[in-house]
Amino acid sequence: MEVREIEGLGPAERAALFDRDAGVEGVRDDVRGIVDRVRDEGDVAVREFCREFDGVEVGNLDVTDAAAAAHEDVDPDVLAAIREAADNVRAFHERQRPDDWREDFDGRELGRRFRPLERVGVYVPGGAAAYPSSALMGVVPAKVAGVDHVVVATPPAEELNPATLAAIHEAGADAVYSVGGAQGVAAMAYGTETVTPVQKVVGPGNRWVTAAKAEVRGDVDIDFLAGPSEVLVLADGTADPAYVAADLLAQAEHDDHASVVAVTDDPDLAAATADELDARAPGMARAETVEAALANDASGVFLARSMSEAVLFAEEYAAEHLSIQAEDDEELLDRIDSAGSVFLGPYTPVAAGDYASGTNHVLPTGGGAKRFGGLSVETFLRSTTVQRLDRDSLDALSGTITTLAEAEGLHGHADSVRRRFE
Repeated sequence: MEVREIEGLGPAERAALFDRDAGVEGVRDDVRGIVDRVRDEGDVAVREFCREFDGVEVGNLDVTDAAAAAHEDVDPDVLAAIREAADNVRAFHERQRPDDWREDFDGRELGRRFRPLERVGVYVPGGAAAYPSSALMGVVPAKVAGVDHVVVATPPAEELNPATLAAIHEAGADAVYSVGGAQGVAAMAYGTETVTPVQKVVGPGNRWVTAAKAEVRGDVDIDFLAGPSEVLVLADGTADPAYVAADLLAQAEHDDHASVVAVTDDPDLAAATADELDARAPGMARAETVEAALANDASGVFLARSMSEAVLFAEEYAAEHLSIQAEDDEELLDRIDSAGSVFLGPYTPVAAGDYASGTNHVLPTGGGAKRFGGLSVETFLRSTTVQRLDRDSLDALSGTITTLAEAEGLHGHADSVRRRFE
């Protein structure tokens, strides 16, 4: 892999790096047709799309019992790992639950309360790889938030992955459906004869899933539109190039379109990292996918003139995963606001957050971290403000209220205050 200098990047190269998208628009028309058919035809359309896209004849779409059975039968070591990961994810997300509150503001009793959504759908990817971790990341926070009914849609297969099913059950899902892709999102959004409709759809997926979430948004809520996996490693000369390359390769194996970047001010580290990537990529189990991701226009090893330039690059990139492998990692972190999840130090691989540290791996991509954060307990909550005024506190505000109301031409608003003092 060639090391490129940030200073020398042209407009097209910068656009490829900083204007990443999920490829949604390219499939939007096809997805719209899928969504419309599922909404209109229900299970019939779902089964047809399972046959067309997954090559599977699906009998019973509801596989909740199969998830429970997989939980009983899965390899004990796998189940133990699932349980430890679930416990860590649960513990971290329980710290996120906000408390209801009421306070006195000069006689005005004001507050805020939080209530969970009632029905939520979680998309758990399948296909080329199994993702039991995504089941934990979607279902556990919803349950911690207090969502009463959590359903999961996951792609069908001749034999559903037992680890994924076991994780779905361990996380506490109330119903599991064997349907993936755009049709899975549509089924959860609108409901079918089998699938329970939900208020919100969350979870990662490919561009078809993302396009479907864009299509149903408005009829139901969604978390956000996420694209292929991303990582940016910000490193100085103290970093180990083998560790830097390992984090890049780990995310590269997700998807051909994954974006993997290392940026440093140290020429020797840049060259050694590039050499590591060239040496290790061909021997990986998913070598074809890894090499395609490394060749992505939004991937590469970049040399900065200084760590300040490297920090500016990282902030503009706004990566889904930001790994800081540098002597002054805390100081560098303080200078970066835009990142989905941050991994500090040489012994914090991104894979820790992907699986078991406890943080959530459903994160903004394509620069979305500049505008919002990842999946959390708050994703599944609604907030309501509460207020109580006594006569004296209303009297103290009456002049302000009536003046502003009449300035807006809303005399009924002003009168609703005056009448209380007649």
